[in-house]
Amino acid sequence: MPTTPDLIKIYISSGLECSHLDVQGDGQHFRALIVSPIFIGKKLLQRHQIVYVALGDRMKEEIHALSMKTLTPEEYQENIGYSQDQHG
Repeated sequence: MPTTPDLIKIYISSGLECSHLDVQGDGQHFRALIVSPIFIGKKLLQRHQIVYVALGDRMKEEIHALSMKTLTPEEYQENIGYSQDQHG
């Protein structure tokens, strides 16, 4: 079965508590916005490692390219406000 954005969402959300999760991609390259309270107090590398653990061996076998933006719920809310100020 080919890897899809929806399948990656299932993989991530099955192993990680997410308050927001969006995955886009073309079947080869994927982008994920992952918002989780588990990221509070964690550095960027630690956040990515948490996601890699949730994905397990799929990162080696099924998912060839995944870029991630990992935010805490507070950071996500700040980004929404910033985005609305810029576009509203």
